[in-house]
Amino acid sequence: MSERKVLSKYYPADFDPSLLGRSRKPKETGPRVQTVRLMAPFSMKCVACGEYMYRGRKFNARKETPQEERYLGIQLYRFYIRCTRCSAEIIFRTDPRNQNYIVEKGAKRNTEPWRRGLEGELDESDEARLDRIEREMGEAEGEEERNAMAELEAKTADAKREMAVADALDEIRSRNARLERASREGGGVDLEIVVPADEQLRRQEAEDAEAARRAFAFARTQSLLEEPMEEDGEDGEEGGNGSARNGVAGSSRAGSEGDSVATTTAAAAPAPVQTKPASTVSTDMPPPPVPSFKRQVKKKKDHAALLGIKKKQPLV
Repeated sequence: MSERKVLSKYYPADFDPSLLGRSRKPKETGPRVQTVRLMAPFSMKCVACGEYMYRGRKFNARKETPQEERYLGIQLYRFYIRCTRCSAEIIFRTDPRNQNYIVEKGAKRNTEPWRRGLEGELDESDEARLDRIEREMGEAEGEEERNAMAELEAKTADAKREMAVADALDEIRSRNARLERASREGGGVDLEIVVPADEQLRRQEAEDAEAARRAFAFARTQSLLEEPMEEDGEDGEEGGNGSARNGVAGSSRAGSEGDSVATTTAAAAPAPVQTKPASTVSTDMPPPPVPSFKRQVKKKKDHAALLGIKKKQPLV
């Protein structure tokens, strides 16, 4: 078994190290050629024998690098392969312009997807192509400018529409205020007032709040008037008794004066005080119902049925 790492080397007897000197040769002119292993980048058909070679087929090829052929500073490469059936030479090169390959000799591509719709553009020169690109870019910029102008016009129209709506709303509000002021000054003249929806809702809420406030005020007044009325009644009775006593005493003292003196004494007696409920309280809402404090006995629930106990019906 041979060693994995050779530590000594064999030198023959006729070995002459002077013959191993470097020889200076002139540089090779022309394109540089290398032998490489590659796969077919596309499916092709040999024009000599009609053999089809699919994409991915491996070949031993010669790679040529022409120094003078470049596209926008990108180096082009040319490959030489042979047909697998008739050994005819097939030449193709790279195409950085279309990011693909171009067959130059010996074969024909089955499909060229990058050529679809570009038949007229393939024959144009670089200057024509640059002019076409500039023209397309100018058209695109013009389209963008037109779109910007259209957007500006649309925004202007929207702003005008909003201003018109705001002016119409202000006019309606001012007219309603003027009509309302005229109705107040005219003494109840019925005039139709155009009120916006939000104004109507706000007015309705204000009316509901005012009605609730009046109802609570009425209930509070009723509760306050219940106790003072009884006290006033008692005071009135006392005043009436006192006046009666005064009248009896006066009549006993002046019994000899006759009926005229009794009449004057009765007329001079103070009248009983009568309290009247406040007439200023609004009676729009009916009085609240009088709360009842009567004790209500709740019926007991029968929990025996839940426990599965059956009660016997009374015989009597």
